[in-house]
Amino acid sequence: MRAEARIDLDAIRDNIAAIRARVGSAAVMSVVKSNAYGHGMIPSARAARAGGATWLGTAVVEEALALRAAGDTGRVLAWLWAPGDAFEDAVRADVDISVSGSWALREVVAAARAAERPARVHLKADTGLGRNGCTPADWPALVDAALKAQADGTVEVVGLWSHLACADEPGHPSVPAQLGEFVAMLAHAEGRGVTPEVRHMANSPATLLLPDSHFDLVRVGLAGYGLSPVPEVGGPADFGLRPAMTLAANLAGVKRVPAGHGVSYGHAWIAPTDTNLALIPTGYADGIPRHASNVGPVLVAGRRRTIVGRVAMDQFVVDLGDDEASAGDEAILFGPGDRGEPTAEDWAAAIGTISYEIVTRIGARVPRVHTGTGAS
Repeated sequence: MRAEARIDLDAIRDNIAAIRARVGSAAVMSVVKSNAYGHGMIPSARAARAGGATWLGTAVVEEALALRAAGDTGRVLAWLWAPGDAFEDAVRADVDISVSGSWALREVVAAARAAERPARVHLKADTGLGRNGCTPADWPALVDAALKAQADGTVEVVGLWSHLACADEPGHPSVPAQLGEFVAMLAHAEGRGVTPEVRHMANSPATLLLPDSHFDLVRVGLAGYGLSPVPEVGGPADFGLRPAMTLAANLAGVKRVPAGHGVSYGHAWIAPTDTNLALIPTGYADGIPRHASNVGPVLVAGRRRTIVGRVAMDQFVVDLGDDEASAGDEAILFGPGDRGEPTAEDWAAAIGTISYEIVTRIGARVPRVHTGTGAS
């Protein structure tokens, strides 16, 4: 093994089950976009289903179609679309489609006619995030156009939804403002005759902290993989979650160097004393942030160490001091923390980012090794 990401599918299953238990009557969507936040989409989706997720969420249609090709027959929503995307393939595969504007509705209607079956659509409201979604000013026209298409038999309006901008910032004034806007936009759509199967707004932080945002369905991304979306409020264990990914590598070499010896490009670190250096064969091509140079934490030889010198494309170095290790010994970059290893949140804090990025950016040449539920 050079490096591998070990994915505990039982943790994903149990995380979804724990979330399911805390949201009452609301259904749970497990968001598996971006290769399930780096955890491997198909195995993670199966584990989430085993934990009680009745919906899966993807960003792009290719992800949704891959789920169908792998045998998933449950409800799947894809929400990030561009003109000319594979709308017809989605309709034929019974993938729910998010619609944020008139252009998308036109393409969905054309796809439904070509497929000779109605498309299941979720109308998305922009309640203040300012990305995808229909603004309040344009909402009446979109609702009316969708209802006309429904009367014509080309679409079924099965969902109304939105997305929060600052749910991970408790007390932020945008949160109640967005909730109020969403309730108003729901009232308009339902007053015009829309009868949705699901109304949904809550992401992971809102699922954990904002019961008023749960409506009929919560969309769980990061929390399903056992990481806290609100680390300033609580860690995974505080919410009954367990991190599913452990990133490990085998040392590619250990050597003694004298004081004054430089390490890696630019000699951004120079050994202050004689010391042992361990080489870890992963780098920014594998998703190890270059910003982790001189700050990233790693467990080697039973102790936490710090990266020294710059992270290169394929490798980086840690300082062992006078401790000893050998080529082939295991280094743990991050994991649940059970053995004293750093966590993904520790890495995020060290480089000034979020744990979402730490796990999602792990590259394709790092194999995923799945254990537990659904692992082959």
